[in-house]
Amino acid sequence: MQTSRRDVLKLAGATLASTAFPAIIIPNNAFAGRNAETLKVGLVGCGGRGSGAAMQALKADKNVVLHALADIFPERFETCLAGLQKVHGDKVQVSEERKFVGFDAYQRLIDSGVDVVLLATPPYFRPVHLAAAIKAGKHVFCEKPVAVDAPGIRSVLETAKLAKEKNLSLVSGFCWRFHEPKRAVFGKINEGAIGDVMAIYNTYNTNGAWSFPRQPGWTDMEFQLRNWMYYTWLAGDHIVEQAVHSLDMMSWAMGDVLPVSAIGTGGRQVRVDPLYGHIFDHFAITYNYANGAKGFHFSRQQENCERSYLVETFGTKGRAMADCSRNVHKVEGANPWQFSGVQNDMYQTEHNELFASIRSSTPINNGELMCNGTMLAIMGRMAAYTGKQITWQEAMNSNEKLGPESVNFDTLTPKIEVARPGFTPFF
Repeated sequence: MQTSRRDVLKLAGATLASTAFPAIIIPNNAFAGRNAETLKVGLVGCGGRGSGAAMQALKADKNVVLHALADIFPERFETCLAGLQKVHGDKVQVSEERKFVGFDAYQRLIDSGVDVVLLATPPYFRPVHLAAAIKAGKHVFCEKPVAVDAPGIRSVLETAKLAKEKNLSLVSGFCWRFHEPKRAVFGKINEGAIGDVMAIYNTYNTNGAWSFPRQPGWTDMEFQLRNWMYYTWLAGDHIVEQAVHSLDMMSWAMGDVLPVSAIGTGGRQVRVDPLYGHIFDHFAITYNYANGAKGFHFSRQQENCERSYLVETFGTKGRAMADCSRNVHKVEGANPWQFSGVQNDMYQTEHNELFASIRSSTPINNGELMCNGTMLAIMGRMAAYTGKQITWQEAMNSNEKLGPESVNFDTLTPKIEVARPGFTPFF
């Protein structure tokens, strides 16, 4: 979405404020990195999001250096480094022997002496990469979503528990949780400014995204990896990879109470060329909560259509608005209010709070919330793909594993058909 990252980065200032994700405060003089004069950062996944995360990490602390890079496509290194060196100069200290290439590059990076790992690969790889980093005692910035299926979510939940035991910071890429206007408006909702929440309408309606035509010499696996957004096993479908932000804000408005079930629909009307894999181009999901409240989600990736990226929350005493496109944050009704404070670069704030937690021995652990946010989207996809009502427990206990156990360029790609509601089974 054109209004997402580029426009937000224009917002002035970066404030270090209390996080909407609860920090786990564990005084411990042995907290990794506390006494380190220089923190070494390793980036796994050197595309646009990964390069942005590295840019913000280097800005977040005066004694941070970029120590290593990992990717399966080595041509990304130079583009990534050129931008970082232009801004951060000698804070970029990646030698040739610390440019790790291949499907095991993440592990070699973890073993290279880094203190903090930034994970920004396609979501399929997240559970394995995160488990390896935390097992090795590294602090982690973990992009959203954190998995593409329920087995992946269960793995990440176990890893998050291990991070707590090891007193490691685990900060999520659910960036709106670090945006001061969002913290303010959802804080008002959670404090009761609109009374009891009865309904939440949330959208993520955008244009399409990039794609790369097949080139000579590419295997089927390389083609899918270079076009990963269009394959459910790699990305989770766009409700999981992109629209998950809106669903996470829906959950925030509900005080992070989880729904009991979901029902919905979706399909593939416009983006039908084989270039676009097998994902849907639109979703409509209703989430049902135990108290009778409902969450209504709409998302699409279709050209030349009306855009919308917002969360409207309706309560017994009024309405609250968080409009990501127009940067409007307000409450109407019995307790009117509109945000007028300092705007912040939420991407920078993510890293400011991560590195501050490392320096102060107060680890942040976003693990459970980032799993719940991702699972909301996976649950919605399950409901749309099957046409069935799916309960939260059914979704969490699903044994459907979308991808292969391991991947290389010669691995056979999973044989996945476009889902057909009423025909596609629930596993």
